[in-house]
Amino acid sequence: MTGPMLAGALVGAGLYLLVRALFPARPGLAARLAAFDAARRRDLEDARAGRISPTLERVGGLRAKVGRELARYCESRGWKLRSVRADLAITERSLEGFLATKFLLPAAALLFIPVVVAYFALLGAGVSFQVPVWICVFFAVLFFFFPDMQLRQEAAGRRQDFRHVVGAFLDLVSMNLAGGRGVPEALMTASGVGDGWAMSRIRDALSSARITGQTPWQALGRLGDELDIAELRDLAGALALVADDGAQIRKSLSARAASMRSRELSELEGKAGERSQSMLVAQLLLCAAFLVFLAYPALMRVMAA
Repeated sequence: MTGPMLAGALVGAGLYLLVRALFPARPGLAARLAAFDAARRRDLEDARAGRISPTLERVGGLRAKVGRELARYCESRGWKLRSVRADLAITERSLEGFLATKFLLPAAALLFIPVVVAYFALLGAGVSFQVPVWICVFFAVLFFFFPDMQLRQEAAGRRQDFRHVVGAFLDLVSMNLAGGRGVPEALMTASGVGDGWAMSRIRDALSSARITGQTPWQALGRLGDELDIAELRDLAGALALVADDGAQIRKSLSARAASMRSRELSELEGKAGERSQSMLVAQLLLCAAFLVFLAYPALMRVMAA
C-alpha cells in the first residue's frame, strides 16, 4: 500500500511542478522590488572603477535557468540566506549555481527510481517496489545536503587562510604607520604587497572605498560582513575609534596581530593534538586486532576439545 501511495505522491508532485513551469504565476510587488534591488547592486559593484571582481564560477545551460528561477523564488519569499551568501562569497561561487546543484542532484536521484527498479528486476532479486524507491529517496536527501557540507568545509578553510593574511596585513600596516604614513596610505600600501586572493579582496575593497567616498575602515567592515570575517569587523571598529591617533593605532594593530598569531598557533597545536590522539587510537585498534588474530586459532582448538 505504501508503494502505490508514494508513487502517486511523486507523480502528483511532478504534475504540479510541470503546471507551474508551463503556467508560471505573475511575480508580485515584493519579487519585482527584490529583483530590481539585486540588479541595481550588481550594476553598482560592476561599475566601480579599479575593482577586480572575484572570478565566480560560470553557470550555463540548464543550471543557469534553474538557478535563476530558484534565486528569484528565494528573493520573492524574503529569504536572505546570509550564511550561505557569505560562504559563497569567500569561495567565489555564484548563488545560482549553488541552488541549481541543490535542486538538480536530488532530482536526478529521484529520476533513477525506474532504473533501480529495472536493475533489481533483471537481477531477479524479488524485492518489493519500496526497496529501490527508498534507496533513491535516501540518496536524494543525501545529495540535497551534500553541497552545503562541501561549501561549509571549503569556506572554513578559506576563512582560516584569510585570517592568516589579516594578521600579516596588520603587521604591514603597523610598519607603514611607523614610517610616517597616514592611516589610509598605510592601508593601501600594505594591501599592495601581496598578490594572493585574500590580499586582492582587501585591496579591491580599499580601492572601491576611495572611489565611492567611504572611509577605509568602512570598506573593511563591509568586506568583513560580506565574507563573515570577524577579525575584519573588529579591525574596522578599532580604526573608526582611534583614526586620528597614529601612535595608538600602531600599538593596537601590533597587539591585534600578536593576538591573532598566538590564537592561530594554539589552534594548530590543538589540531595536532587531536590528530596524535586519533593516530594513537588507530594503533591501539590495530594491536587489538592483531592479538585477536593470534589468539583466535588457539581459542577455537580449546573450545573444540
